[in-house]
Amino acid sequence: MSNPIIDLHSDDYFMGEALRQAARACEREEVPVGAVIVRAGRIIARAFNQVETLKDATAHAEMLALTQAENAVGDWRLTDCTLYVTKEPCPMCAGAIVHTRLARVVFGAGDPRGGAAGGAMNLLQFPTLNHRSEITAGVRLEECRTLLQSFFAGQRAAKRNGVAAGS
Repeated sequence: MSNPIIDLHSDDYFMGEALRQAARACEREEVPVGAVIVRAGRIIARAFNQVETLKDATAHAEMLALTQAENAVGDWRLTDCTLYVTKEPCPMCAGAIVHTRLARVVFGAGDPRGGAAGGAMNLLQFPTLNHRSEITAGVRLEECRTLLQSFFAGQRAAKRNGVAAGS
């Protein structure tokens, strides 16, 4: 029996890399969202949420990864890049994705209350904006969802027990 060939260019593979970034966020008691940006089959940016660490509301994984990718490409336009992120982007991140003109967004867990890639709204394909990104949802959904649910369950338990998050 031969070993299966690992497709290093598959959505599953790159979402696995985003999940590794999300785990790094979780270790730092940040909301466990991770992101990678891929260009021509290579990862050019990796990031995880750092809102609490940096005391910066804009330090979402997607925003940090976009800045890294812009530096790697040498331009603010990321027209030939794909973003892999463990949770559906929020409106802020979706706006930045549209402005950088990312070709494609792949996410794991949807966010029906606050997601801006088809959950609560769809800014990534809004008809009057100057760019629309292709969207692939639900890649490694269970792993992404479980990581988020476990994190928030821990936050709620800590709050019930009177332990401040981050202590």
